[in-house]
Amino acid sequence: MEYKLRIVFMGTPEFAVASLEALVKAHCNVVGVVTAPDKPMGRGKKLGTSAVKDYAISQKLNILQPTNLKDPDFLQELKALNADVQIVVAFRMLPEVVWDMPPLGSYNLHGSLLPDYRGAAPINWAIINGERETGVTTFKLKHEIDTGNILFQEREPINYEDNVGTVYDRLMRKGAQLIVKTIEALNSGEVDLIPQIPNKEPKHAPKIFREDCEINWDQSSEIVRNFIRGLSPYPAAWTTLDGQTFKIFSAELAPQSYGDPAGTIKTDNKSYLDFVTADGALRVTEVQMQGKKRMKTDDFLRGYQINL
Repeated sequence: MEYKLRIVFMGTPEFAVASLEALVKAHCNVVGVVTAPDKPMGRGKKLGTSAVKDYAISQKLNILQPTNLKDPDFLQELKALNADVQIVVAFRMLPEVVWDMPPLGSYNLHGSLLPDYRGAAPINWAIINGERETGVTTFKLKHEIDTGNILFQEREPINYEDNVGTVYDRLMRKGAQLIVKTIEALNSGEVDLIPQIPNKEPKHAPKIFREDCEINWDQSSEIVRNFIRGLSPYPAAWTTLDGQTFKIFSAELAPQSYGDPAGTIKTDNKSYLDFVTADGALRVTEVQMQGKKRMKTDDFLRGYQINL
């Protein structure tokens, strides 16, 4: 198919790269890429570039890196690209002067089945809440965040052993194909936008902060397990051990129950590490002690004695 539409792509992290790459491989006419400015990274504070910028450079695409999306110089540069449509994937909130600029508008890829899980962390919250299904949605941007009319959706199961990392990878690939499908529809003029009309109160997906990630052991094993996998590998659920932050990346139902209070640690200091919950116990399988590297529990116990 010949794509005549002039496309400006906006995105920053790895999740967005898959969509940009899919557009390039489909021979879409990407006339510009807008991504985050370079910023100091690591101990040496050397300027680091976004994943989207790295890919755009490899494809010799035109790159814009505004610090202020309302800056007149940036707006002039953006307007000069004469885009028909803008595609937004994992980017910051756009002012109306930007999202309303192209004649066909701006379309966003969101990692949930809207209207559920509007917000910054849709994959995390779907898993934390024990959902068995999620998906990706493309919708047309408007004033209120994540509320625009829907163009396409694709569903994706959440398996029992999934965590944020595994679902993220699948949605990244599925979303990339949905972006190409979106451009195909816009290119052909066959666009049927569906308003978001929730039949109940939509579930929300607010940004997650460190303090939100502390484990409450006074809950059921299944709720705690969902919480752990809904934050794994990032930002990671944590508890305290010997007064230090102790991150837990994976856990399974312990083979036995204990009569101890929730939060009690049970271990042989060799092969297993259990935390008592409200209705049983969880056996943690992958951990990271403050200042140490992430490792399997048995490897951790070889070098660390827990005082019971």
